[in-house]
Amino acid sequence: MKENTKPSRRNFLRLSTGGAISAAGLARFGLMNAYAQQATDYKALVCVFLFGGNDGHNTVVPQVSSEYNAYKSIRGSLALPGTDAKLLAVTAKNGTPYALSDGLAGVHPFWGQQKLAVVANVGNLVQPTTRTQYLGNAVPLPSNLFSHSDQVLQMQTATPSGSGGTGWAGRVADSVTAMNGAATFPVSISMSGPQLFCAGNAVQSASFIPGFDMEPYGMNIWPSTAAAARLQGLQEVISMDSGLAVVQAANKVRQDAMALSAMLKSASSTSPIATVFPGTQLGDQLKEVAKVIKLRTQTGLKRQVFFCSLGGFDTHGSQSWQHWDLLKQLSAAMNAFYLATQELGVADQVTTFTESEFGRTLQPSGQGSDHGWGSHHLVLGGAVQGGDLYGQFPVMALGGPNDSGSRGALLPSTSLDQYGATLARWFGLDDPSLNVVFPNLKNFQTRNLGFLG
Repeated sequence: MKENTKPSRRNFLRLSTGGAISAAGLARFGLMNAYAQQATDYKALVCVFLFGGNDGHNTVVPQVSSEYNAYKSIRGSLALPGTDAKLLAVTAKNGTPYALSDGLAGVHPFWGQQKLAVVANVGNLVQPTTRTQYLGNAVPLPSNLFSHSDQVLQMQTATPSGSGGTGWAGRVADSVTAMNGAATFPVSISMSGPQLFCAGNAVQSASFIPGFDMEPYGMNIWPSTAAAARLQGLQEVISMDSGLAVVQAANKVRQDAMALSAMLKSASSTSPIATVFPGTQLGDQLKEVAKVIKLRTQTGLKRQVFFCSLGGFDTHGSQSWQHWDLLKQLSAAMNAFYLATQELGVADQVTTFTESEFGRTLQPSGQGSDHGWGSHHLVLGGAVQGGDLYGQFPVMALGGPNDSGSRGALLPSTSLDQYGATLARWFGLDDPSLNVVFPNLKNFQTRNLGFLG
């Protein structure tokens, strides 16, 4: 599977046709939040997926002397120097010192503002699993561990044994359908091509390329009256009920694309977002998310989920510079996006978080690292109980309690279900809905990690 495949012009906007499923139908599937009513506030979840497997070991570094020395000994040439003034010091609320890679300079200030948190050693699990249980194959395990394609699907679906056909964010959106009332605008949007993460059983999902002009071709003719007549004719054709499901679905895609394009152009021309975003792939994606969030009053939506991505994290070689550069891109884009949410007055209502298919091995392979399992993730937003590290930071030891037996590929101590459920609870899901969205959540004692207020 490619790390970050760009969609073609042909598939820049794809909308599901499942919107016709009724609320009663959702309830039968167990996907309707029993306590959900049309919300009066707005909330959005924004996933930044790091394709290729982000090296969590060089994202968050232990600074307790014994742990750092063990880290440095095992990592060898990949170890970030603990005496380097460029390392970004952070301290958990229990007083434990850590450091962030200096590539994360863009988001480091938010730690002190208590808007940035780290969730340690997250990965796909069926149930809590010890090293002894893993090595003895004594408990159910996710299928095809250390495989890019399989782990991408599993991290996007929260289904450790396969794809499942829907994404966990899509199911979250299904569960809060009532909160969006009669709004018909897409609830689940990918800025990185079609992604299973966004697919629900019922809600509309969309994917498009940031900056792509979604207006139909051939409408800029002279005189303007002719252009208006041509556009009117097209609108009449695509709004006509043909009785053919496939044709109706295609026409719905065109209608929504035209409506969204008009709204984005109007918003950009009348009151553009002042925050300056970096001109990178991720910067462009998050800028487009900010534009859509700005339209929340026009769309009528109260809950939305978004997917963005950055590729290149499969660092088998030349890791030191490459990983630093990727983290720099990530932090600069996340910094701009958070500032944009402040500009829009929704910083407390938008939570951005990272995911990746897996981490990397603690022990290097030459100038790079190999496929791992658990990894550390960042959560940023006004509602985040930041300035702290959540979960259990791993022991820096080959053959230690967190080593799955594969050269320091971390055995996760926090499951994706717990990570996602904490985000989803803040979003508005109740316990029964969480159990449906995250089928293995019932196997874990801690359901809420506490990093969101």
